Amino acid sequence: MKTYISLALSLFFTITLVAQDKTCNCCTEKYSEFDFWLGTWEVTNPNGTRAGVNVIKKVQNNCILQENWISATPGYTGTSNNFYNYKANQWEQIWVDNQGQSLHLKGNKVGNQMILRTEDETNAEGKTFFHRVTWTDNDDGSVRQLWETVTEGKEVAIAFDGLYKRKD
Repeated sequence: MKTYISLALSLFFTITLVAQDKTCNCCTEKYSEFDFWLGTWEVTNPNGTRAGVNVIKKVQNNCILQENWISATPGYTGTSNNFYNYKANQWEQIWVDNQGQSLHLKGNKVGNQMILRTEDETNAEGKTFFHRVTWTDNDDGSVRQLWETVTEGKEVAIAFDGLYKRKD
């Protein structure tokens, strides 16, 4: 009987130590920089019309912020995975929508803004351009997402300007 009790106690302490020994590799301050975007959001355009709903949650043991976008335009959805790439010392986003479009953005947090951009590309007119998306953590708890296309380093066109207000 003593053997069973000793074995049971030994097993209990081993399981407890193993459970306590597990660490969350992505539970550091750096991996939390984009947490201001977590939540369920109602998104509006600058004129106040509804742009859509966005749900951002942490997955993969807090290593990825996963975005699930449903546009107010019927039939348009998209998903992104946002993660801190510790090897490159930068944040990255990989966006894919249900129309087959994708973006790969890279950058870092500066003050109260997460600023990510694509690599330079060349458009049909032979001009160099890139996409820059900036998320601003506003004092009132809302988030502004501004997507700009910058051509030849100076011409800026706004592709999307959305104000996120929490639904939850």
